[in-house]
Amino acid sequence: MVDQTSSSADATAHNDDSTSVVDGRMVRILDHFKREWQIYVMLLPMIIWFVVFLYKPMYGLQVAFKDYSIFRGVAGSPWVGFEHFQTLIYSEQFGRALKNTFMISMLSLCFGFPVPIILALMFNEITNMMFKRTAQTIVYLPHFISTVIIAGIVITAFSPSAGIVNQFLQWLGIDPIYFLIKPEWFRPIFIGSGIWQEAGFSSIVFLAAIAGVNPSLYESAVIDGASRWQMMWKITLPSILPTIIIMLIIRIGNLLEVGFELIILLYQPATYETADVINTFIYRQGIQGAQYDLAAAAGLFNAVVAFVLVMTANTVSRRLSNTSLW
Repeated sequence: MVDQTSSSADATAHNDDSTSVVDGRMVRILDHFKREWQIYVMLLPMIIWFVVFLYKPMYGLQVAFKDYSIFRGVAGSPWVGFEHFQTLIYSEQFGRALKNTFMISMLSLCFGFPVPIILALMFNEITNMMFKRTAQTIVYLPHFISTVIIAGIVITAFSPSAGIVNQFLQWLGIDPIYFLIKPEWFRPIFIGSGIWQEAGFSSIVFLAAIAGVNPSLYESAVIDGASRWQMMWKITLPSILPTIIIMLIIRIGNLLEVGFELIILLYQPATYETADVINTFIYRQGIQGAQYDLAAAAGLFNAVVAFVLVMTANTVSRRLSNTSLW
């Protein structure tokens, strides 16, 4: 009887301690909100934006599992399970779009990802500040040009009659080439124009990382007689490696997010063979073909693959380099 009484007393004391801990945490949280309430007020518009435009639309993901009818609505449309995903798997057009998406993304990653890093390293070596600022302004400008204008520039530059590229080929005695209707030329043109538009602006991140390198490392290297090239390889690159890895993980997570706007402006049925990607497939099926359920299934597939890619890249990076997003 005494043992039972002591056990009950211990349990009561334990519950009281747990309650006091929880109450203490709540008090600290409330005190924190009272002190920092201005920060949370500033954060509130972004939270509302995320809820309204990113989380609320997730309700519509169930369209991918329904025989959707615009007249019945999302709730009234009957369930069909994974039927639309099976249709995608056996669809020749979706298979082609998936292949092209990975091909364009991997080529962009191989050729486009190193360019901003190289630009940042080059800018860091320029000692003439006037020339450095002018060069940076020139390479940053294409980022602020509308995608529609970029597409117009590309179409004009590669025009078979008046394009500067074909004019140059004619000077070399080569017949004009209609580049934009030849499937084999679409990927090089798309990837090249993307690098031209975004490489300069993307180099800002790496320039900021370089600016954070400890200057005493360079001073010690100068005393030891290291050249600029050696300092770049032995100090600058290793110091910004965590930033490079983080940006690479983000880039891998966006492998399936190929520039939809530029492709839709440049491609045509003659180049579907190499130009059609998942986003353009979704556009044609959902907007032009009114197959909203099939388009939703393709979009959900795209999101799941992107999630798996970024999780895998983050895990591999954390194990190999101890650098990761989380």
